[in-house]
Amino acid sequence: MASYCEQCWNILANEMAAVDGATAAPRPAPEPDDVTWIEPPICPDCGALVRIYPTNYDRWVSLAMVELPAKDVPEAFRWRLAKLPPLSPIPTDVVAVRVRGIDPLPGEAVVPAHRMMCVPEWGES
Repeated sequence: MASYCEQCWNILANEMAAVDGATAAPRPAPEPDDVTWIEPPICPDCGALVRIYPTNYDRWVSLAMVELPAKDVPEAFRWRLAKLPPLSPIPTDVVAVRVRGIDPLPGEAVVPAHRMMCVPEWGES
C-alpha cells in the first residue's frame, strides 16, 4: 500500500472529493455539556434535510435522508455507510464510502448523494 506525505495526500483527497461531490463542511462538534437534540442540517438550496458524514478519505459529503435501490440511483451518486474497525485513527464510528468497483445488485440499498435529489425551490431569489 502506498504512503503519501501530507501535501500529496491532501491533493489526492481534494481531487477525489471534487469528483465524488464530497464538498460539505463538517458538522460543528457539540459542547461536552450540551444535551440538546441535534437536528440534521438543512440544504440551503432546496430546504430538505441532509445527513453529513465523513468519507473514508477525510472529507465530508451530504447524503440524502433515505436509502434507495441501486437501480434508481445513477452510479456517480451511490454511497454506503460503513462502520469502522475499533482501532481506526478517524474519531468516528461510521463513514460514507463511494460504491465503486463491483456494482451492487439492482435491488440492493444505497444512500444517494443529496446533490442527486436537490431541486432548488423555483421562483425564489
